[in-house]
Amino acid sequence: MNEQEPLLRVEHLCQYFKAGSFVTKAVDDVSFDIKKGEVFGLVGESGCGKTTTGRSIIKLYNITSGNVYFKGIRICAGIKSYKDELKVTKDPARIAELKQEIRKAKIDQKKCDKLYAKQRVQEVKGDYLPKIEGANTPEEKQALTAAYREALRKAKKTRLVTQIQMIFQDPIASLDPRMTVREIISEGLVIQGERDKKVLEQKVFEMLEFVGLVPEHATRYPHEFSGGQRQRIGVARSIIMNPELIIADEPVSALDVSIQAQVINLLNDLREKFGLTILFIAHDLSVVKYFSDRIGVMYFGKMVELATSDELFAHPLHPYTRSLLSAIPLPDPIYEKGRKRVTYNPLEEHDYREDKPSFREVRPGHFVMCNEAEYQRILESLANEK
Repeated sequence: MNEQEPLLRVEHLCQYFKAGSFVTKAVDDVSFDIKKGEVFGLVGESGCGKTTTGRSIIKLYNITSGNVYFKGIRICAGIKSYKDELKVTKDPARIAELKQEIRKAKIDQKKCDKLYAKQRVQEVKGDYLPKIEGANTPEEKQALTAAYREALRKAKKTRLVTQIQMIFQDPIASLDPRMTVREIISEGLVIQGERDKKVLEQKVFEMLEFVGLVPEHATRYPHEFSGGQRQRIGVARSIIMNPELIIADEPVSALDVSIQAQVINLLNDLREKFGLTILFIAHDLSVVKYFSDRIGVMYFGKMVELATSDELFAHPLHPYTRSLLSAIPLPDPIYEKGRKRVTYNPLEEHDYREDKPSFREVRPGHFVMCNEAEYQRILESLANEK
């Protein structure tokens, strides 16, 4: 992967659900990227499409249209939109273009794991071969060669999607009540082909200690733990796979406030220790501001604003973002007495009958969903601030 290329790139993602003749546009033309090592916050009210976006990225859903690239490799392609257009279009040139896109998308889906396995093999060779050549003793060379062969075997079997893991919102429903903690945490490694019970046990114990639990917890069942402990088990299950990207889907919303802080601090520690990149989905703006480097705001399936955390809170430009920020309570009774909620009514705020909106960059790194008239007004207001 090129150093300048983002770890994850989402292009025009659409996820529609159809019930009879009714179509729900859960995610509608959402684009963003996440750089390696950063925390990208995704916020919005319940039902705005945050969780669906995360589930689409990790391939729990087959996306309707758009593309998702991970480490420069296309892992999701929305073939359905091409097929739907193919049914109605009469243009021969467009028909040929759509068929070519469908063929290419199918090939990419089949080859993404092979491409990633090739990348991993090259990385393993780059790590081990210089060490083997520079070994001081025959014994050291033999040990390095054995480790190299084992690493090479695992690299060839690595699947790209396993490098993305998810922490689910509900710490009760996301854990199998019939499995012990050891079985829950080690399940991913078992699926990947790890059969050595000692290796599995050692890794499970390591993960439990990383997340603040003890090895004795490995033999227990999920119902024997509190909500915060269950969420720690979910975190351990995701990091044991040594992922590069974690999708944290409202990991603290079902927890008490004091436990929320513990889990957020845990994620911060793991981020630094393992070099994780995190897509952090939440509706608590205070938590998102503390934890995220950049924030995307979603409303009714669309991304309406995207900026760095400091920029978004200092200069909210979309009326929906201003409405969200006005709802944040502060532990100050004098401020709370005078706090005014900003209501957002899209029919009053926007006139999109002729001049349709698009996602535009109004200042470096700050994007807003607006039409041409709104764009000009925003530019004027920013110029006046200077």
